[in-house]
Amino acid sequence: MTTYFVTGATGFIGKRLVARLLRRPETSAVYALVRETSRERLAALARDWAGADKLHPVVGDLAEPRLGADPAELPHLDHVVHLGALYDLTAGEEANRRANVEGTRHLLAFAAAARAGLVHHVSSIAVAGDHAGRFTEADFDLGQRFASPYHATKFQAEKLVREQSLPYRVYRPSAVVGDSRTGEMDKVDGPYYFLPAISRLAALPRRLPLAAPGLGATNLVPVDYVVEAMDHLMHREAPSGTTYHLAAARPQPLNSVYNAFARAAGGPVIRAALPAGPSNALRRAGGRLAHAAAAGIDRLPGGRGARAAVLEELGIPLAVLPHLTMDVVFDTARTTTALIGSGIELPELRDYAAPLYRYWQACLDPDRARRGRGLAGRTVLITGASSGIGRASALAVAAKGAKVILVARRASELEEVREEILAAGGTAATYPCDLTDGDAVDALVKDVLGDHGAVDVLVNNAGRSIRRSVALSTQRFHDFERTMAINYFGPVRLVLGFLPSMAERRFGHVVNVTTQGLQTDTPRFSAYLASKAALEEFGLTAGRETLSDGVTFTSVRMPLVRTPMIAPTGYRGIPASSPERAAALVVKACEERPEVLSLPEGRAAELATLAAPRLARFAAHLAYRAMPESAPEARDLPRRSAPASVAAAVTRLIWRRRA
Repeated sequence: MTTYFVTGATGFIGKRLVARLLRRPETSAVYALVRETSRERLAALARDWAGADKLHPVVGDLAEPRLGADPAELPHLDHVVHLGALYDLTAGEEANRRANVEGTRHLLAFAAAARAGLVHHVSSIAVAGDHAGRFTEADFDLGQRFASPYHATKFQAEKLVREQSLPYRVYRPSAVVGDSRTGEMDKVDGPYYFLPAISRLAALPRRLPLAAPGLGATNLVPVDYVVEAMDHLMHREAPSGTTYHLAAARPQPLNSVYNAFARAAGGPVIRAALPAGPSNALRRAGGRLAHAAAAGIDRLPGGRGARAAVLEELGIPLAVLPHLTMDVVFDTARTTTALIGSGIELPELRDYAAPLYRYWQACLDPDRARRGRGLAGRTVLITGASSGIGRASALAVAAKGAKVILVARRASELEEVREEILAAGGTAATYPCDLTDGDAVDALVKDVLGDHGAVDVLVNNAGRSIRRSVALSTQRFHDFERTMAINYFGPVRLVLGFLPSMAERRFGHVVNVTTQGLQTDTPRFSAYLASKAALEEFGLTAGRETLSDGVTFTSVRMPLVRTPMIAPTGYRGIPASSPERAAALVVKACEERPEVLSLPEGRAAELATLAAPRLARFAAHLAYRAMPESAPEARDLPRRSAPASVAAAVTRLIWRRRA
């Protein structure tokens, strides 16, 4: 019977290898080193493993001498498999040294104390450093240099293994990608950094021919090949010190890598390339030029920060760029020979890029939550949903397949809207809330996120309108405060409450229902228009800050709508839109997500103001004079004639036009 001790057992490679070892008939026990905090994770993984009763956690840590574990408590260990390491090109030297070098040193001390039979060290092709040309499985120290702490510490770790006295084998995987059958991957790394760009290019016509110079080459292998090959090679007879390259025998040109994923995404592929000789020369010259340009940018004030910001916007860490290509060719003759008859072969990337891409798209794409423009399956929160525009919008988005969260003060009316949605086959939930109460808004955010997990679209529709001239407002400052409380502070508090969860999911859309009055500056609405202008400007400004987080804003400049809110304003005889038409604008804003959504008449009013600002102002003033006040106390005020200055100004405008 055979016993194993494994570090990194919950990692991407480790969990797959442990599952295979447990299935081997000769296995009596697999001891897995785990931190105390990782025991539950290991147990959860083991629920799906055959032979899980042979798995035993050993609490310890690579950072501790002899792993912080007592070898005397374990039986004789036939195989010690060292998978635990830090693979992070963006991590600093200290973190890499602590995990990769000191961790290996502690593992070897533990293995020596346990008098283990055979040490299997999982190294990396990173040990080749900047070596150019062929690098065989017998090569190690060829005087190469290392461009990152990761590369250097993997070399130092393998050197420790080679210098100790226990029998050992070394396995050097190249860049490991997802499972060639399922596409499963645990993180964004290597070529995955470029899949968002490839995904966006898929919007171009598939037959569009692309041309590119040779951009260098990389070396990728799927995780299932690495695990299956290791499982086979570990149990073959071989001399101590045998090293295996779990890598592609031929470097994979980056153009071919792009094409494999572009075909999977349904995008255009590179059909024309420069000849091999000039292309390689161009690549080297281009690399030197790019390095010089980057160095020049970095010397400018804020240059490095700007360059890092651009790359971050593309989702590419600055530290990754120098390691995208390599000039080394890894000889895999020993590995290929040892695998003959096992049925284990390295597949071509073109044959498994599709499952890799599909898994990334479904599980790893940072923008997957924002994919698609429709409302089906989205969670949409609408304030002021008990009547008017809010009620009509709730019915409209529910009809589109959205789950609607209804918010307003009046619980009974909200319930009526919910029942109407349910009767039509939709989904809705009600949350009564006074949006002028800050504590109530905070509680609303907490309850909604707890119950529904996320809000995809927030529609800030609730509001109040006051039609009162400034002259009648001099003793009514509370009107401005109340209007700002519901029209501005309430919505902003909601946005701030939901923003962190939206940014975490990299998707969220906020629809702020403002008003066409912002384009006409309608008199007697100074309190209302100021509050809506503040809300619109908040959304426009915030939207420029949150674009990288996938959170966008739309301001819907709503025309006059026949709702209970306008009843006191005296506009009964003026043409107004219906709540259903208004709801159609809200739906359009939710689906198309423009920055500002306005109607032709509103844009015409803006244009008129730009073309003839004085005339527009006086026209609005004359309309103000012609329309009666709606405030009750206005009935007791005497009608006043326009002052001579106004009449004189109108006269001057008329004579200018005639001249």
